[in-house]
Amino acid sequence: MQVDNKIKNSRVMIVYPVLNGGGDVNPDWRLQETIGLAKAISLETVHYEYVNLKIVKPATLFGKGVLDRLHDVIHEKEVGLFVVDSSLSPIQQRNLEKELNIKVIDRTALILEIFGARARTFEGKLQVELAHLTYQRSRLVRAWTHLERQRGGFGFIGGPGESQLEIDRRLADDAIAKIKRKIERVKKTRALQRGARKKVPYPVVALVGYTNAGKSSLFNHLTGSDVFAKDLLFATLDPTMRLLKLPCGMNVILSDTVGFISDLPYDLVTAFRATLEEVLSADVILHVRDLSSLEFDNHGSDVIQILNDLSINKYNKPIIEVWNKCDIIDEEKRNIIENKLSIQEDKYICSVYENYAIDEILQAVSNALHKNDKKYLVELPLSAGAENAWIKSKSRLISEEYDESGASLIVEMPIEMSGRFYVKFPNTKVKISQIEK
Repeated sequence: MQVDNKIKNSRVMIVYPVLNGGGDVNPDWRLQETIGLAKAISLETVHYEYVNLKIVKPATLFGKGVLDRLHDVIHEKEVGLFVVDSSLSPIQQRNLEKELNIKVIDRTALILEIFGARARTFEGKLQVELAHLTYQRSRLVRAWTHLERQRGGFGFIGGPGESQLEIDRRLADDAIAKIKRKIERVKKTRALQRGARKKVPYPVVALVGYTNAGKSSLFNHLTGSDVFAKDLLFATLDPTMRLLKLPCGMNVILSDTVGFISDLPYDLVTAFRATLEEVLSADVILHVRDLSSLEFDNHGSDVIQILNDLSINKYNKPIIEVWNKCDIIDEEKRNIIENKLSIQEDKYICSVYENYAIDEILQAVSNALHKNDKKYLVELPLSAGAENAWIKSKSRLISEEYDESGASLIVEMPIEMSGRFYVKFPNTKVKISQIEK
C-alpha cells in the first residue's frame, strides 16, 4: 500500500531506552508523556515501547538484535519518524539513521521542535532559535537549509534539512552570537519594564509548574483572560502578565510562565533564563501541580529541582503549592488529601474547573506578601488626599481617625514602602513612623 509522504512523515515510533533499571521513572508513564509531546505538534504515534538496556552500544545505543526488530516494525507500520526518548550523541543519531533508514531524533530535538512551533513573541522565538542552534552546532549533521521551516518548528522532523551536510561552524557561531546580542537587548527591555513595575509598585506573583498542570487555566480564571490553555504539553511558552486584585484590595501582577518537564534540555533552560527571570524577580511563587497525574511526586520534584537550579527555594522566597484538578480524583482520595493539607503550611487543594478553594489561595498569596510587613503610624494633613489614597492602596489599613487637623492611620506595609512614598511625594508634610510589631 502506498502511503502519502506527508502522512507517512507524521507517523511516529517512540522508543524509551531504560538504562540501569530506569531509576524512579515509570517507563509506561514516560512513554505516555512523550506521546503527548508528539501529539502537541500533530504527530501520530503508531508504535511505542521501552527497551531495557544492560549494555549501551556507543555507536548505535541499541544492540543488533533490537535494531533488526525495530527495523521490521518500522517497515510493517510504515513509520516516518523514529523518536528515541533519551539523549543521543551525534554519532548515535547518524548511525541509527543509516541502520534503520529513517529519520531519527531524540527527546531534546522533539521538545525543540514543539518550542519552535509554539513560540509567538519576538523574545520567545529568539530563545528557541538560540537553543536550537546550540543543539545543532554540536551535531554537524544538518545543512543550513533546515532553517527553511515547513510547518513551524525547526526542521528536525522533515523538510530540506534531510541532506546530512555538515553545518559550517563559523556560520553557526556567528548566528549564535547575533541571537545572543538580540536577547541581551530584550533582557534589558524586560529589566526596564520590571523597573517600571517596581515604581508603580505592584508585587509580582509567578505561576510555575510541570507542563499541563493547569497554570494557564488558573491564570485565565483569576484574571478573566483568554491565554491559550489546552490539554497539550507546552501549551504556553511565552510569559503573559495581567493585573490581579487580591481580596485584601492589593493589586498584584500575575505572571504565567513556560511549563517545566523532566529532562528539560540544558540549552533550553539556559535559553529561557530570560523568561524565567520573571520567576527570579517574583515576590511570591504559585507552584501549580496536577493532582490527577500518576507522576505527581516526580513532577513536583522536577519543578523543585529547576527552581533550585535558579537558586530559588522556600527559604528565600514564598512558594505556595496549588494542588489542582481535585475534581478529577475520587471523593474519598480527595477528602484524605484535603485533611492532610489542612495541617500543612502553604499547600492547598483546588479545582479551577469547579472554582474550588480559589479564594483560599488568593488569601494565602495576600498573607505571604504581608508576612514581613511592619506596622506604621501615618499622620496626614487634610490636604493630603493623594498621599492618603496612595498609602491605602499599598498597605493594609488597621485603623483610621480624623479630627480638624487631619488623619491618623495605622497601617501594615513592607518596610521599603515608606521610602518609596517619600520618593513619590518629596515635598509632602505627611509623617510616617514605625510602630513596634
